[in-house]
Amino acid sequence: MLIRPVDRDSFSISFTVGLYGAAFGAAAVAAGFSVWQACLFSLLTFSGASQFAAVGVIGSGGSAISAIATSALLGTRNALYGLRMAPILKNRGIKRVLAAHVTIDESTGLAIRQNESADMKRAFYLTGGGVFLFWNLFTLLGALGANAIGDPSAWGLDAAVPAAFLGLVWPRLTERKLFLISILAMVFALALVPNVPAGIPVIATTAIAVIFGWKSGGIK
Repeated sequence: MLIRPVDRDSFSISFTVGLYGAAFGAAAVAAGFSVWQACLFSLLTFSGASQFAAVGVIGSGGSAISAIATSALLGTRNALYGLRMAPILKNRGIKRVLAAHVTIDESTGLAIRQNESADMKRAFYLTGGGVFLFWNLFTLLGALGANAIGDPSAWGLDAAVPAAFLGLVWPRLTERKLFLISILAMVFALALVPNVPAGIPVIATTAIAVIFGWKSGGIK
């Protein structure tokens, strides 16, 4: 049986991204979540960057409000992906709800790279469903592993959040401008950390993107 390129690419992306679920599971337990709470977080939220941000805020002693605000801010990009994919998928009812849940960076990115409408749909569903499967599987494994070793912070697992965040972001920094924005945002956030509550530095860094967008003519 001949494996189609879109199937091969979908599996490769799904498995690779899904592996980060183990880091999330471990980080969530290190931040004080139980195993089942970490798993429910992945099942119901299913947005890697948002999940890591929320766990990072909670683990740093931030409030639930700050964690929710930070997570929601990072998740707004998925709404834009939905606008892009809606004319392609043309779903209604429960199918639309299910498709919205797997509308993430990877499923959208691979879908819009295809030339044919059928391949776009196939890439979207295979990638979104594959990442969902592996992400939740490895979240469980990571959470169980961290829970089994006692105090996760004693093993340095509390560093999983920044490490995983870097792993998720780094492949996307394909342009010099994006790299510069990320560096400036990082420096700005680090400068704010000692002076503001946990979670605020991440939210505040959106100002960097707004300024760059305005300077480049993206905002009228």
